[in-house]
Amino acid sequence: MARIEKMSILGVRSFGIEDKDKQIITFLNPMTILVGPNGAGKTTIIECLKYVSTGDFPPGTKGNSFVHDPKVAHETDVRAQIRLQFRDVNGELVAVQRSMVCTQKNKKTEFKTLEGVITRTKYIKALETLRQVRLKQSLKVKECQTELKYLKQNKEKAQEIQDHLNNREAQLSASKENVKSIESQLDPLKCSLAAVEKNLMKVMLLDNDVKALESRRRQMDKDNQDLQQKMEKVFQGTDEQLRDRYQNHQRTVKEKEKRLSDCKRELDRAIKECQRFNSEKSELLVERGRLQLQADRHQEHIKMRDSLIQSLAAQLELDGFELSPLNERQITNFHRLLKERQARDTETANHLMREFAQKEVVKQKQIDEIRDKKTGLERTIDLKTDIQNKRQAELKNVKHELQQLEGSSGRIVELDEEIVKTEHELEKAERSSNVETLELEVQTLQNEKINLDKALRKLDQEMEQLNLHTTTITQMEMLKKDKADKEEQIRKVKSRHSEELTLLLGYFPNKKQLEDWLHGKNREINETRDRHAKLNKQLASAEQQKNFISAELRKKEEQLSSYEAKLFDVCGSQDFDSNLNKLQDEIEKSSKQRAVLAGATAVYSQFITQLTEENQSCCPVCQRVFQTEAELQDVISDLQSKLRLAPDKLKSTESELKRREKKRDEMMGLKPIRQTVVELQERDIPDLRNKLQTVNRDFARLKGEIEEQETLLQTVLSEKEGANACLQDITLMERYQADIRDVERKIAQQEAKLLGVDLSRTVLQVSQEKQEKKHLWDTVTSKIELNQKIKQDQQNQIQQLKSTVNELRAEKLQISSSMQRRQQLEEQIVELTTEFQSLYREIKEAKEQVFPLRETLEKLQQDKEDLINKRTATNKETQEKINNIKEKVKDINKYMKEIESYIQEGKEDYKKQKESELDEVNSQLVACEKQKEKISKEMEIIRQDIDTQKIQERWLEDNLTLRKRNEELKEVEDNINRLMKEMGEMKVPQMKNEQKNLEEKIEALKRNHHVALGRQRGFEEEIVRFKKELRESQFKDAEEKYREMMIVMRTTELLNKDLDTYYKALDKAIMTFHSMKMEEINKIIRDLWRNTYRGQDIEYIEIRSDADENVSAADKRRSYNYRVVMIKGDIALDMRGRCSAGQKVLASLIIRLALAETFCLNCGILALDEPTTNLDRENIESLAHALVEIIKSRTKQRNFQLLVITHDEDFVELLGRSEYVETFYRIRKNDDQCSEIMKCSVSSLGSYVH
Repeated sequence: MARIEKMSILGVRSFGIEDKDKQIITFLNPMTILVGPNGAGKTTIIECLKYVSTGDFPPGTKGNSFVHDPKVAHETDVRAQIRLQFRDVNGELVAVQRSMVCTQKNKKTEFKTLEGVITRTKYIKALETLRQVRLKQSLKVKECQTELKYLKQNKEKAQEIQDHLNNREAQLSASKENVKSIESQLDPLKCSLAAVEKNLMKVMLLDNDVKALESRRRQMDKDNQDLQQKMEKVFQGTDEQLRDRYQNHQRTVKEKEKRLSDCKRELDRAIKECQRFNSEKSELLVERGRLQLQADRHQEHIKMRDSLIQSLAAQLELDGFELSPLNERQITNFHRLLKERQARDTETANHLMREFAQKEVVKQKQIDEIRDKKTGLERTIDLKTDIQNKRQAELKNVKHELQQLEGSSGRIVELDEEIVKTEHELEKAERSSNVETLELEVQTLQNEKINLDKALRKLDQEMEQLNLHTTTITQMEMLKKDKADKEEQIRKVKSRHSEELTLLLGYFPNKKQLEDWLHGKNREINETRDRHAKLNKQLASAEQQKNFISAELRKKEEQLSSYEAKLFDVCGSQDFDSNLNKLQDEIEKSSKQRAVLAGATAVYSQFITQLTEENQSCCPVCQRVFQTEAELQDVISDLQSKLRLAPDKLKSTESELKRREKKRDEMMGLKPIRQTVVELQERDIPDLRNKLQTVNRDFARLKGEIEEQETLLQTVLSEKEGANACLQDITLMERYQADIRDVERKIAQQEAKLLGVDLSRTVLQVSQEKQEKKHLWDTVTSKIELNQKIKQDQQNQIQQLKSTVNELRAEKLQISSSMQRRQQLEEQIVELTTEFQSLYREIKEAKEQVFPLRETLEKLQQDKEDLINKRTATNKETQEKINNIKEKVKDINKYMKEIESYIQEGKEDYKKQKESELDEVNSQLVACEKQKEKISKEMEIIRQDIDTQKIQERWLEDNLTLRKRNEELKEVEDNINRLMKEMGEMKVPQMKNEQKNLEEKIEALKRNHHVALGRQRGFEEEIVRFKKELRESQFKDAEEKYREMMIVMRTTELLNKDLDTYYKALDKAIMTFHSMKMEEINKIIRDLWRNTYRGQDIEYIEIRSDADENVSAADKRRSYNYRVVMIKGDIALDMRGRCSAGQKVLASLIIRLALAETFCLNCGILALDEPTTNLDRENIESLAHALVEIIKSRTKQRNFQLLVITHDEDFVELLGRSEYVETFYRIRKNDDQCSEIMKCSVSSLGSYVH
């Protein structure tokens, strides 16, 4: 058994750091008592004992506050050391030491330990660990099941994708061979078709050229005829003569046009000069307006200046400034007078302010004198009032103490009577007590209890022997239960899947039969998928063909729209032939109109010549004679106007004719496009639409067949999935059947072990006998407790009477000493009353002197305030007057500055200069306008001459055009003959037949090629998609992952099952141990309470624990709800909220003692820190008696040591009355305020401590 002997303390908390300060304490056996005032260091000793043995610091400390503070020791480093000497369970002497150091660094301290010897053992809570491990493994099983479900799906899906991939790769290889074969046939046909189309395109171009040339030839013939009809006459000379005459005419026209250009330039120069003069005129007008505005403003400034001077002079009463305008002498005189007046006003204001300041100083001096006098009196009043209040309080306290002493004389007589009565009761109680007889009975009962303990131990051994066979029986029962559970699982599997499997197969299969059925279903699924894939290929081919035909149709329709748009852009409508015929008619009409206009020019010229030069007075057409000269002139004027208009009309008609001819040529070039449009509308597009309708019908049929196959596939797959779901359970069912066979074998083994075993005395019989012995043991224990209670009650009664006698004697002594102070208190009342009245009179006189001073001070302060207000008003009025004059002077100076600036800049002369410049520009502008009018008249004459020359120029140009067209017509005829010869050499019909045959062959091969390519692209996309899916994480190594996860889940389930078995067995053992210990603890608590508590309201207390029985042992930790109850009769009440503070302290001490006695088997050391807190005197005495009894009952226990800390010396004296306590340790602080431990004798406390 372990026992502590000595401990030394150095440098911990209030213990000193020097070697001389080291304190050594020797722990006494069985009880060590530490006594001292608060803060002396008693609790530090227990904290050191805990730290040196466990390494734990006190609550709320981190080490640096546990060591003596370096600041208090005036050191940088403080070292602390604790040494402990004890004997271990083997009786060997052992010494341990712990050292610490605390270093002061700046504003904080640093703490570290130097060594450590003993470390705590951290015990593992096996039950909680098992529960946590099983919970973790259960979660792992659930995770594995969830993961396994998805891994199984991934494995099946990966296999399915791999089958599809192999199938598509084979189909892709065959499709590539087919595409290569089609391409090898298609290339030669395309080359042949390109050569034929090239020749046909050449023929078509030649034909278009011939048609265009023939159309041009016809048009040229028609144009030449129209031109000859339009001309007055055809020039009969040579081409050279015609060109010379045209060039001479051109030179004449150019000379006139050059002169016209010169006139235009001169006119432009004249216009620019006029614009320049107008611009200068505008600028001068603006400048004149600006200068005039400045002059007006200058006059206005002069008027405002004079007005302000006159106004200010009138205000200041200055004479000589009444008439306007003012001259310079008057203005200078005004400024001089104004400055003198401002200086006088400023001096007057300053003098007035100085007078006010002197008066304020005098008033302030009077105020300070009165205030100082008043403050002195008030301070005297406050001081004497405080003294008066203190004396009044002292008088009240003395009177109260005197009243208390008046009733003490009667109390002394009462105390004498109570002392005599209590001593008589004490003698009677001592005579009637039988403590020795009760002790003999208790000893006899304790011997009987020892015999019963031996019998109970013997029965426990017999129970243990029987439990060995019970284990075998229990295992056999568990095996049978396991067999029943597995048979139940098999039944559940059959009931869950019987209906579904019977519906699918017609019977309930085993694993092999179900796997064979699933194999057949897989084959059926693959066949259905092949049919589905084949239909998908056909659908893809049909879709490819549909897309090709749609693209061709769209291409043809776009070509048709493009050609129709071209025709519409040229024709303006879709009726090409009618528009072309209409355009031919319009061209013929315009040609005739051009010829008429060309001939009209010559005719009008000839008529005018005849009427003016040949002196004929008759009409050249109808030969009507003009009666008057005016009528003749009217006709000539009318002809001349028509002649002037004829060239313009001719020009517009020719331009319109050229535009129409150009449009006709464009329409002739669009004739092949027109033919293509007709073919597209009537043949190509309708054929493509018919083909598209046929392909759409095939596409819809294939879609329907694919949907049928998909429905069939879904049905088969759902059946397969249902069977797959059943397969796992059937596999599990067969495993259960194998497990049942294994369990039956184990049951046979356990039955063989029990053969030949005598089981006549069962565990139940032994348990019943044990219960009877236990009941007898409880009865003996109750008798012992009853006798001890009677003995304790008698001892308590005697002890209580002795305490009452001592208390009464002490009260009598205290009252006798208090009676001597009465006369002294009466004299003190007379002195305090006299002093209080004197202070009252002095305070009253001082208050009467303060009142008139307060009124005088207020009057003086009001006078000073009036002076300040008057000074402020006067100053404000003066400053406003001065500032008003300054503002007006400022305005006058501003206007004078503006006037001087205008005169100094010479703006009046500058205004006159600009007016003379404006007159000169006006005269130049008039001359320029006249020059411009002259040039305009000359230009009009030149234009008329040029118009006359234009008619002759048109006739010459027509002759030149006619001769040029004849040459072009001959060249066109030669080209037509050449092209017709070239076309005759080509075999056009044979080439068209060959083109048609080649196009049909190529079209057939293209269709097959597109279908094959579409099928190939579909295969490639599916292969890429399948490979990509197989590379995904969920399908990669799916089968291996599924197998590994299945192994993990099965092993974890088996592990969980074993953990659950272990947990239940351990939990049952812990519950049994818990019940036994709670009974033992409550018995000790009951004994200690009855021996300690002196009240009659509580018989005893006990701890009750309520365990949660509804909690599954393996699912959740079992919880205990502990509560302390107090027993009165048959009623148990919770102590929480119903007991006093003293009862709480007593209960906590008793519970600690019981726990220590129960669980501290090898180390019976118990420390009590201030156990008497909140206890009354009766319970303190009872606690002391209980501790003595505990020590007495444990005298045979070598390792029992009790350490008590208290500052209650009465409690120590009570403990010292026993034979176990002779000395105690007194803890105090020396002159250096360091804790010291002194060993003292209990007898030094005296017989009684007040």
